[in-house]
Amino acid sequence: MRIAFLGPVGTYGEQAALRLCELEAIAAPQLLPQVGIRAVVKALAEGRCDAAVVPVENSVEGGVTACMDALWAHPELRVGRALVLPIRHALLGSGPLEGVSEVLSHPQALAQCSQWLGDNLPSALQLPTSSTADAARMVAGSRFRAAVASLQAAEEHGLEVLAYPINDVVGNSTRFLLLRQGERSLNGPMASLAFSLHANQPGALLEALTCFAHRQLNMTRIESRPSKREMGEYIFFVDLELPSGQEPLLQALDQLRPLCEHLAVFGAYPITQLDQA
Repeated sequence: MRIAFLGPVGTYGEQAALRLCELEAIAAPQLLPQVGIRAVVKALAEGRCDAAVVPVENSVEGGVTACMDALWAHPELRVGRALVLPIRHALLGSGPLEGVSEVLSHPQALAQCSQWLGDNLPSALQLPTSSTADAARMVAGSRFRAAVASLQAAEEHGLEVLAYPINDVVGNSTRFLLLRQGERSLNGPMASLAFSLHANQPGALLEALTCFAHRQLNMTRIESRPSKREMGEYIFFVDLELPSGQEPLLQALDQLRPLCEHLAVFGAYPITQLDQA
């Protein structure tokens, strides 16, 4: 099975892809690294792979906007499983810590280590990259550059571990989704959907959310993203717990659908929480 992930090798996305393959009993997967989260989703949408693994939410920095935008653009995709992966960042380099003047990483990783970087490398320039492992690749051999990435990335790119762990919050974790094509299931402990409303008027969102509240469906996440069509127009992403099976969800969707301009249901799925390292 061909599985796309945010590359290159050594990313947390690769770690998540391998663990999700274990959970799904996928033997000998062919992992296909992509440049950028949108490229990961696009590879699946265009049929160049059989599944895709993307980060959707971090416990410190919140939703991954590139993932939400990509999902909204491809409502035909479904979520097969979710994995919550503990994140332990390291500062990697080839020179001494005191010589570091530039720190490279994915913007989310830099944000998750902002306090540590401010305290220990206050003068270092922070430069964004497409992934943590790409940052590790770019700093290899440099005496003044360092990367925020995983211990695995240090091994992959021959870097020294200058400091570990450096994430500001001990419980830092990221939720990854395994995406697939095909018919979606509504059976599972968690469901994800997104919708836009017909009109921006008082009480419109409240009316939509009442569809869930009346059926005792707990929202574990709600986030908004601009529609990119006009100012003040938003898309809402919602995750729901389904303790009583799919029937309450089906009823809520029947009530919600007439209120929406567009409704994308990404399905229900199992979710696995890995223990903190």
